[in-house]
Amino acid sequence: MKKTLLATALLSSITIAHAADAPETLPSVVVTANRAPTPLDEVLAPVTVITRDDIERLQPTSVQDLLTGLPGVVMANTGGIGQQTSLFMRGTNSAHTLVLIDGVRVGTVGAGLPAYEQLPVEQIDHIEVVRGPRSTLYGSDAIGGVIQIFTRHGQAGEAPTPSVSVTGGSHGYSAGQFGVSGGTTHGWYNASLGGQYTSGINACRIGAGTAFKGCFTDEPDHDAYRTYNGALSGGYRWDDGTELTGSWLRSKGTIEYDGDYQNLTRRSQQVAGGKLSFDVMADWRMSVSVGQNQDRADNYLNGADKTLDYVNYGVDKVRQGYLYSKRNQAAWQNDVTLAPGQTLSAGVDYQQEKLDSDTDYLKTTRNNTGVFALYQGVFGPHEIQLSARHDHNTQFGNHNTGSAAYGFRFDNGMRITASYGTAFHAPTFNDEYYPYGAPVSLKPEKSRTAEIGLSGGPGIWNWAVNAYQTKVDDLIGYDANFLPINVSQARIRGLEGQLGADVDGWHVRTYLTLQQPLNRDSGPQEDNLLARRPRRTGRVDLDKDLGAFTVGGSVYAAGYSYDDAANTTRLGGYTTADLRATWHVDNAWSVQGRVANVADKHYETAAYYNQLGRTYYVTVRFAPAP
Repeated sequence: MKKTLLATALLSSITIAHAADAPETLPSVVVTANRAPTPLDEVLAPVTVITRDDIERLQPTSVQDLLTGLPGVVMANTGGIGQQTSLFMRGTNSAHTLVLIDGVRVGTVGAGLPAYEQLPVEQIDHIEVVRGPRSTLYGSDAIGGVIQIFTRHGQAGEAPTPSVSVTGGSHGYSAGQFGVSGGTTHGWYNASLGGQYTSGINACRIGAGTAFKGCFTDEPDHDAYRTYNGALSGGYRWDDGTELTGSWLRSKGTIEYDGDYQNLTRRSQQVAGGKLSFDVMADWRMSVSVGQNQDRADNYLNGADKTLDYVNYGVDKVRQGYLYSKRNQAAWQNDVTLAPGQTLSAGVDYQQEKLDSDTDYLKTTRNNTGVFALYQGVFGPHEIQLSARHDHNTQFGNHNTGSAAYGFRFDNGMRITASYGTAFHAPTFNDEYYPYGAPVSLKPEKSRTAEIGLSGGPGIWNWAVNAYQTKVDDLIGYDANFLPINVSQARIRGLEGQLGADVDGWHVRTYLTLQQPLNRDSGPQEDNLLARRPRRTGRVDLDKDLGAFTVGGSVYAAGYSYDDAANTTRLGGYTTADLRATWHVDNAWSVQGRVANVADKHYETAAYYNQLGRTYYVTVRFAPAP
């Protein structure tokens, strides 16, 4: 595998990139990197965009399928579809990546983690993945990067257009989605309903139920997963440029798993937001946005007789605990054009976090206010970005962050970039109070990242390479009693590459990550690898259009890692391969098939938790062009 990854590195490798003359092109602007629409070739941070066309071509069953193997991205899963999933961006902790849905921050208030496993793929229009520190624009959590998911939407002037997809597959898998989108001269809308079910696999492997290992119990059964989701979005744009948009997404489901204290969770998450943008003056645009994220989880224990019986839910099950969290958000932003090629963005963010739980947390609410500014300037081949932010948290006090980035574009289109940025992560309620309620007096985690990058394009092949070093002070880990502690320092060095093209019916994507995520705390764990973060990952997606058919496949390889900070439980390296095909029956109907993990490879991304072997999926899709 090492030779394969090194060979991929020799190809160089940014962003899911497309040929300039290809019929399929990336969005000309991205929003997440600078909190405002910015031409893709003017963004100085490394960005990956996953389009709706990419999603339909790859035929994923989960967001994990989409994100695994992207530059800097490693994911860990505890037992298959619907089971708890964590993401590690650039070797940082799972709570160090900020996730937004249509501009609204998501994730439980207790643990600070989004439920990636419950995000419905069929409701997604596209995803922007920004790597590197972004606390100067978003505040806490954005140490490793920011992922923003944009839900599907209609287009102004579009006639009402329905879309339907139905999927069946291995382990009783079934999924479906129905939606309609459209628009008027000035407005647009989208409404969609969907669901997903699988009888699952045994989440925790048999024999892993010993003390302090895996699930702490042996439950040789299938752990099922069922979820329903709905989404609404719409907007209206007046002749003077004033624009009002809104979106709503809700997912609700039941997850079975293995455990001696609880083994079934009924969970729902909801995100809603609205935004009003208007021109104050010709060179001054103002926006006001509000949003709310809710996450509810009820945990039950019902022995080996687990069931997805909603009618009798709770009758034969004992509720072992619950956690309800809510995050209210608001933002005021101003984007001012100072001169041609020079802009200033400044504003204020506010968020309020609340939780209710069976655990007796000493605090159940806190507020955060952030003030930020970003300057962007383009002077011929030179590009400059400077940003700063001040956050005040009612629990952890004040925190300042800043960043600077520079880019130079050569005449042949090649560009070199360099940047330095600081970021921080405020401990979550779970970090500070769970499970005993008493505070453990943690400090906020602080990071410093230096980075240099080289990219090429536009052209048939677009590529980029980025090298970085991140140092995290007061990194939160766990002691021998499983209580959170501040590790003095972690150091992460990495090299990321990306290469892509769409030409002559070929769709090529290659990604490479080489990283060294080390614990730098002096003591017995010094220079140990941070848990569940392999040094090397690589992924290749290759598809070919053959008239009415498209065929392709993906290969993903990951090196070894460790499941624990002491580096005593090794997770072996592995390689998986997928095959897929699509028959475009006409301009609206298509039939798709996918075989995942063709070689039926056994592997674990979290110790003692099984992963899916060879699986099959067939999808019938109706999606007429608007």
